[in-house]
Amino acid sequence: MSAPIVCPQCSLPLPAAQLQSRDFTRCPDCNALLLLRVFPALLRAPPQGMAGEHISDAGQAACFYHPGKTAHVPCDACGRFICALCEVDLHGQHLCPACVESGRRKGTITTLESRRVLWDSIALSVAVLPVATVLFWWASIVTAPAAIALAIVGWRKPRSLAPRTVVRFIAAIVFSLAVLAGWAVLFYFIATNRPGFR
Repeated sequence: MSAPIVCPQCSLPLPAAQLQSRDFTRCPDCNALLLLRVFPALLRAPPQGMAGEHISDAGQAACFYHPGKTAHVPCDACGRFICALCEVDLHGQHLCPACVESGRRKGTITTLESRRVLWDSIALSVAVLPVATVLFWWASIVTAPAAIALAIVGWRKPRSLAPRTVVRFIAAIVFSLAVLAGWAVLFYFIATNRPGFR
């Protein structure tokens, strides 16, 4: 039990046997009438982790991080021998703490990710926003190819942690191609000196 449950009247820590009662009880010190409801897990002792075994034989391999402990398994990423205390079992892989932290930082262990870049939303925003804001429509000549590039790059990246479809990627590409076609038509009419474009 982490922090004791105390009587609200006198602040006396209440014994664990009293916390297990389902009926009204009285405080042993101030005799206040109490009705206690606690989660059963509060009264359970925390589970004990596996302690590493000490090396008993001179020929045994030692843990890379705890030289006095017997090696349990090699790390599947770096090959270092690790004890039962250091081993992190991640979807069937046995990893050492350094490889778990390195994988988390570099993003190579995707099961540890808590967020991802939403490439589809970025590509669609880059394609649509300049055209939607009337003052910056001229920037679409640059943002349309950028949106297509973002969609192609993002298509190969891991998608959101929540399931998402490729609809935004496709919409960004189609919209950008339409914008580029509009620019091509505009340049064609300007180059051929059509009436109304002088």
